[in-house]
Amino acid sequence: MTHPLLDLAPLSAAHFASIEDRVARLLRTERDVVIMQGEALLPLEGAIRGCAGPGTTALNVVTGPYGQTFGDWLRDCGATVIDLAVPFHTAVTAGQIREAFAEHPEIDFVSLVHAEAATGNTNPVAEIGGVVREHGALFYLDAVASIAAEPVLTDAWGVDLCVIGAQKAMGGPAGVSAVSVSERAWARMAANPAAPRRSYLSLLDWKERWLDGGRRTLPHAPAQLEMLALEACVERIESEGADTVAARHAEAAAACRAGAVALGGGLAPYVHDARDAAPVATTLRVPAGADASALVAKALAADPALPLAAGGGSLARSMVRVNHYGPAAGREAVLGALDGLGAALAESGFTVDAQAARRAVAGVRG
Repeated sequence: MTHPLLDLAPLSAAHFASIEDRVARLLRTERDVVIMQGEALLPLEGAIRGCAGPGTTALNVVTGPYGQTFGDWLRDCGATVIDLAVPFHTAVTAGQIREAFAEHPEIDFVSLVHAEAATGNTNPVAEIGGVVREHGALFYLDAVASIAAEPVLTDAWGVDLCVIGAQKAMGGPAGVSAVSVSERAWARMAANPAAPRRSYLSLLDWKERWLDGGRRTLPHAPAQLEMLALEACVERIESEGADTVAARHAEAAAACRAGAVALGGGLAPYVHDARDAAPVATTLRVPAGADASALVAKALAADPALPLAAGGGSLARSMVRVNHYGPAAGREAVLGALDGLGAALAESGFTVDAQAARRAVAGVRG
């Protein structure tokens, strides 16, 4: 008996290449795109290890936990790292990037997370990209959480390495990711003696064994399920329209912020300024005396399908995250999350107004 998820025909090189081309259009890039068959940490680390080494001076922007991870990788590569850390409730500015270049003109690599789903902020990449171009540094961008939730204009922003994953706003699986690579980034890798070779982390292996050969022969058997799922994600975005998908995420974020404020009980947006808030997820600060992990556990016990999570690490007691992304980027998911949080707060002794929250959500227009 055949099974649609098990008895799959092999994925041809032409089909694989066609999916790369569709991802390139989503990224608004004419540059090479390499699809990697693993979670987005694979190309995120591979791109840094390919381009960074003892001669690199990197400006590493830290607006959340992933920025901290990139700094660790860069140091492990032997790079000189200048961390530009800003409070997690805000975003970095182009002016801060410009000041860092003025203080350290030797910077030749900039690493940045577009949207930090873990902390709920998003950074002004267009403005930052202009500053990076002025100084000729290589620009590395983690767009895993932002892709589909907000515009990602890889070429227009001057991004040399742009990494995405399918598991958030694209609404797909975690086991497939992609990276766009500029000619400058390929040249940096080729000149780096420490760049991974004959390794799962190696982008150069993909270039030499796949791209340079005209994408006619795959270097290994592709993971059909993940590739077909990635293709389905892009098809869905194309069908709905990328601008429409982004608008849906922005509306969900605005509704979540408004609803949380109206709910009361001491709940408040973690990111202070709405313009710094990521459309992919909204983070909320719980009231004094409440435990975010306990509130989320109560809400999920009543409805395990709610798109809620407690903050990670040191934020586990103070932050709740509402994951309104992908198919859940809409009012229904936001209302469910706020209803669940409101019930958990009320059970814990806090005064909330669930009807006010619903009215606030309904009053937001995209």
